[in-house]
Amino acid sequence: MNPKPPLARRAFLARIGLLGAAVGAGGLLPRSALGPAPAAEGDPLSGLVGLLRPVLAELSRDTLNGLTVFVVPGTDRYSTAQGTPSDTPGGLAAEGTDFLMNALDNFVPFPDQVAKPIGAALATGLADTGIELPGLDLLPVQLGTLDKALRALLENDATLPLSLPIASTLNLLATQVNPLAVNGPFLSPFARLSYAEKARVFQLLEGQDSDLVALLDVHFPEPLRHSVSGLLKFVGGALIEFATFGAYTEYAVFDERTKQLTGRPVGWQLTGYQPNGPVEGWDDFIGYYQGRTEVHD
Repeated sequence: MNPKPPLARRAFLARIGLLGAAVGAGGLLPRSALGPAPAAEGDPLSGLVGLLRPVLAELSRDTLNGLTVFVVPGTDRYSTAQGTPSDTPGGLAAEGTDFLMNALDNFVPFPDQVAKPIGAALATGLADTGIELPGLDLLPVQLGTLDKALRALLENDATLPLSLPIASTLNLLATQVNPLAVNGPFLSPFARLSYAEKARVFQLLEGQDSDLVALLDVHFPEPLRHSVSGLLKFVGGALIEFATFGAYTEYAVFDERTKQLTGRPVGWQLTGYQPNGPVEGWDDFIGYYQGRTEVHD
């Protein structure tokens, strides 16, 4: 892999949201952790990688919060920020993000021959955005240490939750749609976009000529090479479907222990489904109709 100049790497880390989330204003990573890696036996980055995991998890959650409200806006601040506030509860109230992350990280099959090239492509990065970036006070050594720790995570698909490359991809495209999204409220660039800008992200994700397609294509092995656009189109559609499904299920109020609902699901409120609560069967179907005890041809 060819080395990248520090500015390009800084821009890439900002574009996927990591620079702002880790070391920007209110960053989640202590600066002291970014010193030169000590010479030690074993993996010298293991300590920083351990600190980085919860930061990336928060970044992924924030990005997917932006996706959840894009599908079903509600009364939350993410919906307000994208310009579609509502007076009814939405996907976040239904814990749609939790459903989405649980599905991506634990249930969606993602073969190694696909996961590794995506991790390698995201570790390679894209060009500079040409605008002010978070974390400008980081020294080259600190930036290099952060970059190495991210590479260690992305290039090891055995420990890579799927929600992370998904969130990184959405954030990369978010800064392509609006470069100013590298700064602002929320941890992730995608969550900072307006509703129309998020729609543009999915248009790029499902398009065939985006910079992202070209970036990923060179990392895919044969015979998967040249099929990236089709894969990304599938990913774009699946993300919308999963987020919608999560917002309209009983996921948030279903007690796995008792197999009962603990409240009225948000989806039921939005659709008017079962206005009087669950119906445990209909009287007419208990036994035979109108008191009959048997029927004949």
